[in-house]
Amino acid sequence: METAPPPFRTAVDALRGASLRPQIEIEPTRAPQRLAPFAYALEAAVVDDGEDLADGRLVLLHDPAGHDAWHGTFRLVTLVRAELEPEMAADPLLPEVCWSWLTGAFQARGLSYGEPSGTVTRASSHYFGGLSERPAASQIEIRASWTPREGLGGVPDTASHLAAWCDLLCQIAGLPPTGPPDTSVVTLPQRRGPQSH
Repeated sequence: METAPPPFRTAVDALRGASLRPQIEIEPTRAPQRLAPFAYALEAAVVDDGEDLADGRLVLLHDPAGHDAWHGTFRLVTLVRAELEPEMAADPLLPEVCWSWLTGAFQARGLSYGEPSGTVTRASSHYFGGLSERPAASQIEIRASWTPREGLGGVPDTASHLAAWCDLLCQIAGLPPTGPPDTSVVTLPQRRGPQSH
C-alpha cells in the first residue's frame, strides 16, 4: 500500500472504515495480482443466529492509466453465493430478479456507476451412494463488475458501494431490508435448518 497512488489508498481506507450491518462479517483477503496494477479484496459472510446464509468477495481494482473497458481508473468485481430453497431455484425469473437486486442496491443509495456486466448462475446438487441421505441443494451465484464513478480527487465513494454490495448480500441471504419497507422489492425467504455443503 505504501507504493500505491493516493486515490487508491483513499479508496481502500474508505472500504476499511465503512459502517455495515451487524450480520455482515467481513475481512481483507488476498487480492488477485494480474487484473490491475493495484488491487484490494474483501471477503464477507452474512451470519444470522450463528448460521451462514450467504458469502461473497469484493475486489477493488485500480489502474492509474485508465482502462478502455472500464471507462475509468477504478473497477469493482464481485462474486456472491447463497443456497436456495429448491422451489425458489426453479423460478424461471430468478436470474433477472437477482441481477435487479444488484442494480437496485446502487440506485437505492443514489450511486453513480457505469459499464455493469456479469452473470447469474443457479446450480443444483443431487447426492447419491454414500451421500444419498443428504437432501438436494440449490445455489445461486452472481458474478459481476462495474465502474464506480469517480468523485473529488478522482476517488469513487467506495464505502457506499461496499454498503450497497452488502445490501445485495443480505438480500440474497433472505434478510429483510433495514430501511423503510419497499413493496417493490422481493426478498428470498430465509433458510432454516441444517444445510448441506
